[in-house]
Amino acid sequence: MNHITQSPFVTHDGDHLAVIDWSLWGRQRPRAVVLVVHGLGEHAWRYNALALQLNEWGFSVRAYDQRGHGDSSGKHGCLPANDTLLRDLADVLEDTRNTLGRRGEVPLILLGHSMGGLVAALHTARQQAAGQTPPADALVLSSPALDPGLNRWQSTLLSVLPGVLPHLTVANGLNPQLLSHDPDVVQAYLSDPTVHDRVSPRLGRFIANGGPQVLEQAAEWSMPTLLMYAGSDGLVNPAGSRRFAAAAPPDMVQAHCFEEMYHELFNEVERQEVLNHMRSWLNERF
Repeated sequence: MNHITQSPFVTHDGDHLAVIDWSLWGRQRPRAVVLVVHGLGEHAWRYNALALQLNEWGFSVRAYDQRGHGDSSGKHGCLPANDTLLRDLADVLEDTRNTLGRRGEVPLILLGHSMGGLVAALHTARQQAAGQTPPADALVLSSPALDPGLNRWQSTLLSVLPGVLPHLTVANGLNPQLLSHDPDVVQAYLSDPTVHDRVSPRLGRFIANGGPQVLEQAAEWSMPTLLMYAGSDGLVNPAGSRRFAAAAPPDMVQAHCFEEMYHELFNEVERQEVLNHMRSWLNERF
């Protein structure tokens, strides 16, 4: 059994994030705590089915709406500062480690999807570059946005617009039909009032610049990582994941490409294959 709650979390600059906890019932000690970081335009409740599955396996789960998403503070698709998403993750990680993780007694796993995978990987890469302790005990990346696939015109716009119109928002251009082969998943996404399609120049530049920074650290990667990506991804270029996997130490990063799947691996028709792969990796470590 589990216990689900949503509560506000105050950020470093006084804004609020919506935090959801899927806790194991009673005094049951979790095998680990999984902190989920969602993707662009979506929100934490879209991971309810995944959280419940992780609960069944003995893991507690926490997720939060990133700034400018879901029930959290901020204009949709906007960033108050360049590193807002990274600082928010650091804040939530510290709180999770000190409360749910019982100050280091329970392992902590960071799980990021798409833009959330970039945020999780970039935070890890920066900690590593600074010679600091890894932010978690393990990392799971699902279709991380390590290569935005920008053309020259888009790159030029992102080099100029953030300094002139950082909070201007436009449609992100993502095609919902490419989320999953499951039509029910696509319809649920399209009818979800909490999902949005906004992105600002500042957020776009963060995504565009973040992937290369992660790839620069790949050869020195020191966090046990499971990288899962979709070979038929039409929303995030899988080439970024391939480059990361090729450069990273194989004893640290286990990569698997699901060749025929679309972007949202956990919501695909063959999602059980993805879950089984992740469960096997988790069982080896926790």
